[in-house]
Amino acid sequence: MDFSTIRYEKDGHVLTITLHRPERMNAFTFTMADELIRAIDLADADGDIRAVILTGAGRAFCAGADLEKGQDAFRYETPEGQEPDWDEVRDAGGKVALRFFECRKPMIAAINGPAVGVGATITLPADIRLAAEGAKMGFVFCARGIAPDGASSWFLPKIVGLPQALEWVLTARVFPAEEALRAGLVRSLHAPGELLAAARRLADEIAANVAPVSATVARQMIWRMAGSPHPVHANAHETRAIYWRGRSEDVKEGVMSFLEKRPAKYSNRVPEDLPPGYPWWGEEPEFR
Repeated sequence: MDFSTIRYEKDGHVLTITLHRPERMNAFTFTMADELIRAIDLADADGDIRAVILTGAGRAFCAGADLEKGQDAFRYETPEGQEPDWDEVRDAGGKVALRFFECRKPMIAAINGPAVGVGATITLPADIRLAAEGAKMGFVFCARGIAPDGASSWFLPKIVGLPQALEWVLTARVFPAEEALRAGLVRSLHAPGELLAAARRLADEIAANVAPVSATVARQMIWRMAGSPHPVHANAHETRAIYWRGRSEDVKEGVMSFLEKRPAKYSNRVPEDLPPGYPWWGEEPEFR
C-alpha cells in the first residue's frame, strides 16, 4: 500500500496498522490522519480481514501532535471578522477517532510505548487495548493550553468513568501503564517483546471463533447503545440483528458446529453479507 506515515500489513485474516514515523516518536500529522482513515476504508472493504491491530514503530506508540510549528502548532488563521469554516478547521484526531468508531472490523490497540495527547485518544475507540510494561499515557491537552481532542470527552468517561477521566484531563498527568491497567483503560500489560504476539493471539481468537458479520453488528451495537437514553433502543436493534442473523448461513453453521463439537467455518463476509437495512440507527449526526 502507498503510505508514508503508516504501515499496512495483512496476514491471514488480521490487519496490522503501524504508525511509522519512529524518528519523531510517531508524532501525529494531518498526513497520518488521512492515511489512517484511508487504511480503515480499505480494511472495511476487504472481506478477508476480520480484526485490526493498531500499534507504533520503534520505542513510542504516538507522542501526540507533531509540534514542529512551535507556538503556532494549533493555530488556524481566519480572516478578521469572519466565522471559521468549522469543517476546514475540524480536529483531525476526532476525524480519525470517529472513523475507528465506525470501523466494521474489531480493533485492538497494542500500545508499545508513550501514548500522549492524540496518541492516547486515538486508542479509545479500539475495542481492546493492551500496553507494554513501561509504556506511559497522558491526556495532556490542558497543559498545552488547548482542550481534549479525538472525541475523547465522549469516549474516555465511558471507558474509565467520569471521576477518573476528569482527574487525568485536569491534572494533565502522564501516568504509567500500571495506572491505566488499574483504571481499566488497558486490559493487560506485557513485556515489550511480547506485546504484539499477545495482540495477535486476541485477533486470531476473534478471527477464528466468531462470525465476522456478528462481530461487526455486536461491536457497533455495544458502542452505540452506551449512549442510548433507554434500553428499549438496544432491544430494538438486537431484535433486528437476531432476526436477520437467524436467517443466515452463519447461524446454521454456528449451531451445528456446536452440536457436532467441531470448529465453525463461517462463510458470510463483511461488508458483502451485512444484514438488510444495516445500520439500523440511521444516518450519522452532522458535524456542527
